[in-house]
Amino acid sequence: MSTAGAGAPREVVVVGIGDAGRSSLSEEALGVVRGADVLAGGERHLAFFPEFHGERIVLKDKMAEAAGAIDAARRRGSVAVLASGDPLFYGIGAYLARKLGRDAVRILPNVSAMQLAFARARVAWQDAALVSLHGRPMENLTAVLGTRDAIGVFTDGTNTPGAIARACLDSGARDYRMVVCENLGGSDEKVREMALAEAVQAEAGPLNVVILRREESGAPKEASPIDPASLGAVGIPDDRFVYRSPDKALITKLEVRLVSLAAMRLRPSDTVWDVGAGSGAVAIECARLAPRGKVFAIEKNRPDFDLIASNLSRFGVANVTAVCGRAPEEGLGLWPDPDAVFVGGSGGELDALLGTCLARLKPGGRLVLNAATLETLAGATAFFRKAGLRPAVTLVQASRGVEIAAVGLTRFEALNPVYVLAARKGGA
Repeated sequence: MSTAGAGAPREVVVVGIGDAGRSSLSEEALGVVRGADVLAGGERHLAFFPEFHGERIVLKDKMAEAAGAIDAARRRGSVAVLASGDPLFYGIGAYLARKLGRDAVRILPNVSAMQLAFARARVAWQDAALVSLHGRPMENLTAVLGTRDAIGVFTDGTNTPGAIARACLDSGARDYRMVVCENLGGSDEKVREMALAEAVQAEAGPLNVVILRREESGAPKEASPIDPASLGAVGIPDDRFVYRSPDKALITKLEVRLVSLAAMRLRPSDTVWDVGAGSGAVAIECARLAPRGKVFAIEKNRPDFDLIASNLSRFGVANVTAVCGRAPEEGLGLWPDPDAVFVGGSGGELDALLGTCLARLKPGGRLVLNAATLETLAGATAFFRKAGLRPAVTLVQASRGVEIAAVGLTRFEALNPVYVLAARKGGA
């Protein structure tokens, strides 16, 4: 260990370590640990180095306090932090870089538990969805079910392999098998593959990673069907739809969808346009509210359009016609005049799109638009004003309760605020 005294703060080195302990470390990483004045890590990681006699910082749940202790320690001497696998993959590395500054942290990564799990499962993971349920809601997983042939999942004491298997079955994603990887890299490593029905009853140690793999890889398969009896008249939960991962998702959230559907005032035989249909959530809700009518949906992004067909099949909806293309150039000219129009996206051509929709809208019909940005709100408001219409504008700001699994409490997570503009052709 160094004998440096107080002075300028040192660089903190975050060392990725596997369940095999010191044998999983490179010579460089071992040198960092041996030369440290302060060694931080979980109790399990610190136990790999019983011969270390310098200062120890035990990392537990209170990460802000731990970051403060590490920051103080680096002003007294050199600090090494032990972290599982790759410290930048759902690990402490990014947190410390944010708290201490990126220039204050150096990362020596190891093989991540997720990478090792895919290796043990012998499943390619370049196209896999990677999800953490560690202290996070199950919706993080159900949102991507059906969109990928392989999904890697970090678990916790609540979102266990059994709970994950049950969520898959409840969501209709029955074409996956589960690989449960326990104590990866350790002497007691265990890897088991099983059907979801078997996995519901399976028990696993606390250190596990789950791989979900489709029994037949290749082209995307049709999503498993949803029983209509399990749905209410309106307001399908987001996680019942197949759509891309949350950070790229094109889906109108349930709370915004309900306000938009109410503003459309649909009747059973109405003809509806859904422009910028995303994954088809609004189109499917409209089709169920207008069972004797027709819904026409257009979406320009191919990855999202491909999911519309899966969702239509999943919900057993037959009165929706979907087109992949840009509105208003493609598709709209062939559609019958609508009783109601929903605009979920404009593709940067707001005035031309709204002009076409309003011109084709039947007298007394309603045009409803979602604006997630100030620019879209301003542009839409200006368009309606020029058209002699005064739209009703509603700002939907909703927050959802999210469980903090580690402490058994609930916090609120805000959804992106959305303006819902609604106008009736020929009057309010």
